[in-house]
Amino acid sequence: MKLRLPLAAALALCALLAQAQSLPAPKEFYFDEDPHTTRAIVAVQGEGDAVVDRLAANIARRSSDVESRAQLARVAMRSGRMELGEELYRAAQKAAGSNQRLARAVTWNYAWDLYHAGQPERALEQWQSLLGGWPSTPSWQPPTLAMALWKVGRKAEAATWYAAAVRTEPQQWSGTSAYARLLPDWREEDRATLAEVQAYWQANPPAWP
Repeated sequence: MKLRLPLAAALALCALLAQAQSLPAPKEFYFDEDPHTTRAIVAVQGEGDAVVDRLAANIARRSSDVESRAQLARVAMRSGRMELGEELYRAAQKAAGSNQRLARAVTWNYAWDLYHAGQPERALEQWQSLLGGWPSTPSWQPPTLAMALWKVGRKAEAATWYAAAVRTEPQQWSGTSAYARLLPDWREEDRATLAEVQAYWQANPPAWP
């Protein structure tokens, strides 16, 4: 007899299995710059209803306008309209197509908005999808993945990724005093989370390799 799980239980099981999957082991060093990925997508300067109207008009005129769609997605998610924001982000990812630089920027922004919306597991999935691309060892990955892994309770993995940041730039990442300079676009609470990872790493430094 086959065991049939209710749909909700099956979806929950899939989510748990996905969360349990470990990321690939970090590489030794992460010196690469990746400015095309780690940029806020801004098609229209400003804020408020006028900007929303202009973004919507841009999309209406040209459905392939990835940047307007991504910026409108961020506005929607930050104003609590999660379903609309995610729909717009997914459409932007699809519209980016083979333009890898643009696709990576959309995914990176989508991940941060998921994270700040209280969905670190899903944010981690988006960031994980950027592993193995080009550049292959961008400097943003160790601290960002360490923060996200810590937030979902995967402390040992978080320390392993943080250790990669320390190996790369020991004078910068061994302590927390440079966080504001190294991570100027992070919120204070995000830097505080990373400081928890740093303290755990310092008390439990993983061996390499």
